[in-house]
Amino acid sequence: MLLAIDVGNTETKLGIFDHGSDKLVHHWRVNTDARRTADEYGVFFTQLFATASLPVSRIDAVAIASVVPRLDNTLAGVCEKFFSVRPHFLEPQSQTLIDIRTDRPAEVGADLVAAAIGGRQRYGAPLIVVSYGTATVFTAISAQGEYLGVAIAPGINISIDALVGRTAKLPQVALEAPDCVIGRNTIDALQAGFIYGFVGQSEAIITRMRAEMQSDVRVVATGGLADVVARHSALIERVDPNLSLAGLQLFYTSERD
Repeated sequence: MLLAIDVGNTETKLGIFDHGSDKLVHHWRVNTDARRTADEYGVFFTQLFATASLPVSRIDAVAIASVVPRLDNTLAGVCEKFFSVRPHFLEPQSQTLIDIRTDRPAEVGADLVAAAIGGRQRYGAPLIVVSYGTATVFTAISAQGEYLGVAIAPGINISIDALVGRTAKLPQVALEAPDCVIGRNTIDALQAGFIYGFVGQSEAIITRMRAEMQSDVRVVATGGLADVVARHSALIERVDPNLSLAGLQLFYTSERD
């Protein structure tokens, strides 16, 4: 089985794929912690697999997309010590599945490339993939399937934490849309501003990207907070939380072949 690991700044996604069917059979979302040692991560992964009755011995391949360089050697050590395999790291500038048309391909996040690969395979091109994570990233994929570039905005949680942290009287609130955009109390006002503000931001950037791409572009959202915006936007057609894992599975297959 293939273990796919997407290491983000805030969260790490793990997925197990069956080699025979290429099907995602198990997946988890955990906090990223650069302080953990290889042994600590190894024990942690082993415990996760145990909850799914998955023996560690079933893992015979690992593919990793990481935007946290401090963890790369740690995770390589985990793979070699606990799984007896050498991991395949997705490097944007050297992978061959998608042509990256940015000025500096080496600066592109491996997680974004993985999501673009998975999105293009599942939904075709042209395509906009909106990743709602530590940052909100809008990735444009051309009709020819090329990775054109991105727009990056502050993530939902970062935006909320910044406002609440700098304003003494504002409370933390649940990310739920109120009935009216005109709030008549603090909670409703914050929820209206947060939810409809993020929706408006997303729709404005999607509309401008579509105009620049000059084609009828599909839009898919991914990431842990994708549902928060997608349920209130007619422009986001699908939510697919596991695009980066799907991209890593395709990347591993290309490396193996």
